[in-house]
Amino acid sequence: MKLVMAIMSKSDASIVMDALTEEGFQVTKMASTGGFLKSGNTTLIIGVENNKTNKVIDIISRYSSKRKQLVTDTTPVYLSSFTNTPFEITTGGAIIFVLDVDRFEKV
Repeated sequence: MKLVMAIMSKSDASIVMDALTEEGFQVTKMASTGGFLKSGNTTLIIGVENNKTNKVIDIISRYSSKRKQLVTDTTPVYLSSFTNTPFEITTGGAIIFVLDVDRFEKV
């Protein structure tokens, strides 16, 4: 058995969860916050049999979209050469961890 943890934009989480549950996977949703943009994320936790791990990853990949976002450097000018000029970064997608499960019990 595997434990899949997927961190994604909260705007993608609902459609990913819907797609996973339609395929028969049970999903737990947790609110989380990213360190770089300090914006809301969602972490999905899915317990899955070894042979279905790739199916879960495929679904997450299909519905977690990447997008461009303008951000402003918030470093004080006296600490950096930046002057609060907006710059574009790519956000979205998902970070996926797959962990081995030594023991699983449903009580």
